[in-house]
Amino acid sequence: MSAVLKPTTEHFECPTGAGDLLPAAAQALLVDLHRRFEPRRQALLAARADRQARFDAGALPDFRADTGAIREASWQVAPLPAALQDRRVEITGPVDPKMVINALNSGASCYMADFEDSTAPVWRHLVAGQRALREAVAGTLGFTSSEGRAYALRPADGQAVLIVRPRGWHLDEKHVRIDGERLSAALFDAAVFAFHNAAALAARDRGPYLYLPKLQTMEEAQLWDEVLAHLEDTLGLPSGQIRVTVLIETLPAVFEMDEILHALRSRAAGLNCGRWDYIFSYIKTFRRHRNRVLPERAQVTMTQPFLKAYSELLIQTCHRRGAHAMGGMAAQIPIANDAEANDAAMARVRADKLREVTAGHDGTWVAHPGLIALARGIFDERMPTPHQHHFAREDVLVGRDELIAPPLGSITRRGFENNVEVCVRYLAAWLSGNGCVPIHGMMEDAATAEIARAQLWQWLHHADDGHPPLCLDDGTPVDYLLFEAVLLNLPSRLQRDGVPGLDRVPEALGLLERLTRADTLAEFLTLPAYERLDG
Repeated sequence: MSAVLKPTTEHFECPTGAGDLLPAAAQALLVDLHRRFEPRRQALLAARADRQARFDAGALPDFRADTGAIREASWQVAPLPAALQDRRVEITGPVDPKMVINALNSGASCYMADFEDSTAPVWRHLVAGQRALREAVAGTLGFTSSEGRAYALRPADGQAVLIVRPRGWHLDEKHVRIDGERLSAALFDAAVFAFHNAAALAARDRGPYLYLPKLQTMEEAQLWDEVLAHLEDTLGLPSGQIRVTVLIETLPAVFEMDEILHALRSRAAGLNCGRWDYIFSYIKTFRRHRNRVLPERAQVTMTQPFLKAYSELLIQTCHRRGAHAMGGMAAQIPIANDAEANDAAMARVRADKLREVTAGHDGTWVAHPGLIALARGIFDERMPTPHQHHFAREDVLVGRDELIAPPLGSITRRGFENNVEVCVRYLAAWLSGNGCVPIHGMMEDAATAEIARAQLWQWLHHADDGHPPLCLDDGTPVDYLLFEAVLLNLPSRLQRDGVPGLDRVPEALGLLERLTRADTLAEFLTLPAYERLDG
């Protein structure tokens, strides 16, 4: 280490069971990061609340006047490392040992190990995930299932490139307290991973690489840049060794893509179309705008004008700056027992990936190993080069109005009922410790559940302030009578179907009802749910 930290364990509190991950030097690093950066984090979270209050009062997001010079100037991010030149197919998923092995062995270009949307932050799972990644980097990770099946890593040269997604700035790690305060979950995830793995990864020209979630502004990106620079200095890494890809998954961030890349220009490797969280952010940003209510989720596809504008502006911005423009998640998963349904799901994936590569994306995401060959085949055929930075997309002319234009559509009874079911089933599974849940042929995670939850709130609160209620396409009013009827009928059906997490269904029902009836849309579903999470 180039900077020596004195252990200050008397100021550090955490549960037992993580001693090997949190020796005195790691604890000292976390104490240092907390004291150095926590005031800035809190100030940025307060700025988010102020910004949302302005949106609630009728303001619209727009490009910043004070950063026009950054958008207009000619500059590029640092050259990409060899390991990140070709990222045509990335698989995402949680950090349990079996998933880590399967994802690294999957044949994908990269594996995004996700501590955020697809991991329920139970302490034992976080600890097990960090250990699994440490062992994977060391090449020693193995796993044996309860049925006796053994899983082992391929040789390193046949593995996907590892990219870790820490949790966002808005989340605390309640299990770790420093000076009596909760530690930032983002700092915990990133620092513990870097502490144990940065030197080994750097020695192999494999990073460390991170995906940064939920950013809204360039100032939030600047905070990450300072944190990572401090980690590099403390861990004896060259400046800019830690490379990052930023998920553009909030509506405010789409207006600051140039600025975010500029703030991270010594380490930025790309931007990603985090489409599901982006749709959720659109709903949340415009939660009080009665003229911008979205139709049911199934109708809010990437061909909708506001989402098409978002993805094409991201491509144009990235390619102008020498960064990758990564496509979004295909949430569909193979359906083993229904050939017709499986064919339809795969057709949707194929069309989505064809749209992405044709538009100029440099790679894409899948949620299941069974989709890798399909996605890779499409990108191999249409993208013979490692990426498409040469495709400048100078034809894209996108302004504020295109980015916020609401799509037309409807709410069907099936769409309403599906939102309720997804919320309840996901919450029940999440409270049971599972952050990634297959439901009706889709891999649902926190981001997709947030869309369902936020839509229910917005639809049911549409009649506030004297507005008439929304109606389903069959004329049924979208009101609390409909909501309660769906809630009442759901438990018996879930029990009949034998879905996982049944013992937490009553708790999930109660939490969803409270969140949906609340006067204000909660910022994140996971914040109140985290306080109820065991362990």
